[in-house]
Amino acid sequence: MPKRFLPALLALALVGCGLPRGAPMQREILSKSDSETRNIQVVAVSRSNLTKLAAWPRPDQDKRAFNDWPGGGVRAHASSAIAPGDVLAVTIWDNEENSLLATTTQKSVQLTEVTVSNDGSVFLPYVGKVSVRGQSPDQARERLQEGVEKVLPNAQVQIWVKQGRMNTVDLVGGVGKPGSYPLPDRNYSVLSLISQGGGVNPSLENPIVKLVRGGRSYGISVSRLFDEPTRDISLVGGDKIIIEDDSRYFLALGASGKQSTMPFTQDKVSALDAVTMIGGLSPSRADPRGVLILREYAGKQVRLDGLGPDRPRVVFTVDLTTADGLFSARNFPIAHGDLVLATESPVSSARTVFGLIGQSFGLAGQLNGN
Repeated sequence: MPKRFLPALLALALVGCGLPRGAPMQREILSKSDSETRNIQVVAVSRSNLTKLAAWPRPDQDKRAFNDWPGGGVRAHASSAIAPGDVLAVTIWDNEENSLLATTTQKSVQLTEVTVSNDGSVFLPYVGKVSVRGQSPDQARERLQEGVEKVLPNAQVQIWVKQGRMNTVDLVGGVGKPGSYPLPDRNYSVLSLISQGGGVNPSLENPIVKLVRGGRSYGISVSRLFDEPTRDISLVGGDKIIIEDDSRYFLALGASGKQSTMPFTQDKVSALDAVTMIGGLSPSRADPRGVLILREYAGKQVRLDGLGPDRPRVVFTVDLTTADGLFSARNFPIAHGDLVLATESPVSSARTVFGLIGQSFGLAGQLNGN
C-alpha cells in the first residue's frame, strides 16, 4: 500500500471509533431506544406553546416559599393593636377637690406599669377590669375614659403603650443589626424594619427576604421588594424576617463557556439568561439549535389533559437560530435544579475529521518526500 494513503486510513479509523467530544449531540440525546425514552417527553419551546407551558405546575423541587408573598401593600393591621403582654402607662387627671385618686396638691395620678392580662383587659382602681385587647391606643383611651367617668365624672385619661412580645418582630441575619424590634405603629413595613436593622448585607448574592408568619413561610427577593412598592407589606406582631442568600441553582453542562452549578443571580432566570450566565455557547463546538433543558416532575404532576407534562421527565429544546426561538427563550423560565445542556454541533465533528484528513495528507507528503 502506498505510504500516502496510510495517514488518511488512520484518520478514517479514528472517525469509525468516534471522536472525543466534550458534549453529546442533540440527536444522541433525543434518539435513544424506546426503553430509554419511554418516560421522557420532548417539548420544543416556541411562541405557540409558551402560554400552555406557563400553566404547567412547578416541579416539586422548585416549590418553595420564595415565589409566595402576601399582597396588599402597607396598610393598618388590627393585630398590631394592643395585645396581651403589652404594658400601658395611664395618667388620670382630676381637678375635683374630693377626688378619689388625686390630692389637693397633685391633680393627677400616674399608673406606669399596667400590664394587659391574658384575657386582654387591664385593671384600674375603683374602675375594675376594662377590656382593651385588639384596640388602637386611641380606642383604648376612650374605653378607659368611659370607665373612669363612672366614678370620676370630670376626669381625663391619657395612655401610652409599651408594646410587649406580641407586638414585636424579629429580624434574623443578613443585616447590620439583627434583633427584636417593637412595632412603632400599625403601618410598620418590611423595608422599614430592614432599614432600622442597618440594611441588607452587601455580601449576599441575590438576597431573599423570608417572612415567617403563623406557621407559614413566604419569600421574595430584595430587588423585587425594592422595585414593587405594593409588596412592602405591613408587619404583624410575632412576625419573623430572615434575610439570606437565594439557594436556587441550575446545572450547566456541554459546549458552553462554563460547566458548573450556577446560582440564581436574579428573581427570575429565563433560558436566554441561563445561556448568558454560562458564558454563552462555544462558537467552535456548540449547536445553537440544540440547547436542551432537562427537568424532572413528580409522578403526581403528570397529566394527560395538556395542563402539565405527560411524562415525569421532560426535555425542553430551544433553537437560538430563529427570532421565534430567541424570543421564546427569553420568556421560558428556568426552574430550580434544571440541567441546561449545550449540545455539540455535528459540524464540529466534521471539521475535526477534515482537519485530521488534511493533516494526514500533509504527513503523507512528508513521507513521500523521504
